[in-house]
Amino acid sequence: MNRLMVAAYAEDPITLGGVIGSLDGRPDLCVTKYSRHNRPDVLVVCVNAVTGDTLAMLRGIAGSEPTKVVVVTNHLRDVDVLPLVECGVVGMVPVAAATPERLGRSVLAAADGRGEMPPTLLGQLLGQVASLQRDVLRPKGLIPSGMADREVDVLRLLAEGLDSGQIGGKLGISERGVKNVLEVLLRRLGLRNRPHAVAAALRAGLF
Repeated sequence: MNRLMVAAYAEDPITLGGVIGSLDGRPDLCVTKYSRHNRPDVLVVCVNAVTGDTLAMLRGIAGSEPTKVVVVTNHLRDVDVLPLVECGVVGMVPVAAATPERLGRSVLAAADGRGEMPPTLLGQLLGQVASLQRDVLRPKGLIPSGMADREVDVLRLLAEGLDSGQIGGKLGISERGVKNVLEVLLRRLGLRNRPHAVAAALRAGLF
């Protein structure tokens, strides 16, 4: 049996020992204390409350070694949910509900690419995403991927093998206009080249 590599982080050694002890008896998991040298399949982070330091740590981990994260916490504000998701958090478990069975289920769900959180938190997340799209993205002509509708159209045609001139003909803009759309998109999203942009759109499920 291939065992999942799970790393645990907590603010104090007693809590850390409790998290590791809750998971360590499972034959399908290999559990250890988190360090920057670890490359776990899932990281379990147990904190009393989500603070700026918590988010900074998770952003650093996500930037250097993308990892699926399960957060166990006593206090979670509405405003924390979306930033946590942006940091790679796919599971959120209240401390009061963090039984060994529940925690193990959340870890396996995270490893399998399935998020798990209380229904109230899911509702908060969906509400925040809708607000972000309504108040921030839509006024700028953007969609949640950070791309504008015209940019998605250009990338879709690019993926079909059309060159800039052909794309311009399809969309009713000049060849130079197509190149400008691509240059702005690459610069804004930090993409290397056209194939990288097409790959990003495909991963986002835009076409």
